[in-house]
Amino acid sequence: MDSIFHEKQEGSLCAQHCLNNLLQGEYFTPVDLSSIAHQLDEEERMRMAEGGMASEEYRTFLQQPSGNMDDSGFFSIQVISNALRVWGLELILFNSREYQSLMINPINEKAFICNYKEHWFTIRKLGQQWFNLNSLLTGPELISDTYLALFLAQLQQEGYSIFVIRGNLPECEAEQILAFMRVQQQQRPRLIGEEEAQTSAGSATLAQTEVGLGLEDEVVDEDEELKRALALSRQEIDVEDEEADLRRAIQLSMQGAVVSNRSSETEMGNVKSGSQAAGSTAGGQKGPNETLTAEELRKRRQAYFDRQQQQVQSNIPPQLDTKSTAASGSENTSSEVDQQHKPSQ
Repeated sequence: MDSIFHEKQEGSLCAQHCLNNLLQGEYFTPVDLSSIAHQLDEEERMRMAEGGMASEEYRTFLQQPSGNMDDSGFFSIQVISNALRVWGLELILFNSREYQSLMINPINEKAFICNYKEHWFTIRKLGQQWFNLNSLLTGPELISDTYLALFLAQLQQEGYSIFVIRGNLPECEAEQILAFMRVQQQQRPRLIGEEEAQTSAGSATLAQTEVGLGLEDEVVDEDEELKRALALSRQEIDVEDEEADLRRAIQLSMQGAVVSNRSSETEMGNVKSGSQAAGSTAGGQKGPNETLTAEELRKRRQAYFDRQQQQVQSNIPPQLDTKSTAASGSENTSSEVDQQHKPSQ
């Protein structure tokens, strides 16, 4: 397939591509075809001038644009026919009565030129196989012998004008190679517009994918930042809660200390009154038990304040426990004092 010459579409130069694909080489340029078109225009002008240069028909002909070419690059069938005549080739209309009367099988021909709405393309036989060399395709398209007649009939139904090429085509590399081997085409070529559309669609899809990945990365980053912010806020809240708990614990411990001091003063008053009563009952005698009782009370009181201090430091100073401890301490102290004074009575 690489040996087959195939010009792809450029602008509206389909007539040039059609001729070069037919001849299998860069034989014609837009300048060459324009020269042929100008020559045809001059021949037509001279024929019109034979009827009189002052006639209305001649003046109208001069005002009209050329019928053999235009600014877009289109060339008429007359230009193509004259270009092929240089190589000794002739065009015959495929559906004409003369050609149809010959009853020739299309596969026995050498090439066809097809035209529809200012578009020209070539179908040529290379070796023993037929190829569609349409310049709108991305490459040559293999056509089987069975499909050739159906393809030509389909083109006629679509409005194409088909011309049979008669004469000896110039030798080419593809003809020499394909004369000894046959081509097997795995994938048919596409139209150039479809390939570009698919390429642009693929590029757009790739761009969207990249944008989607970028957005996902940004979302992931935002999620991670949000998680870190929430973690930091939780830590700050925990610290604030711990500080608040510590302040409340200190306040409670201070309240507990005041209550315990008042209870201790009350207990001391009771102890003193009890001691005085015991002394009066015993006839004013003082023994070692009275000294031991005061010392014991002092130690117990010191131990109580030590426990309160430890509770403040450990930040676990429940008010109810302090009160209950103080009350139990008072009851224990009172009971012990009563037990110590029972023998003296």
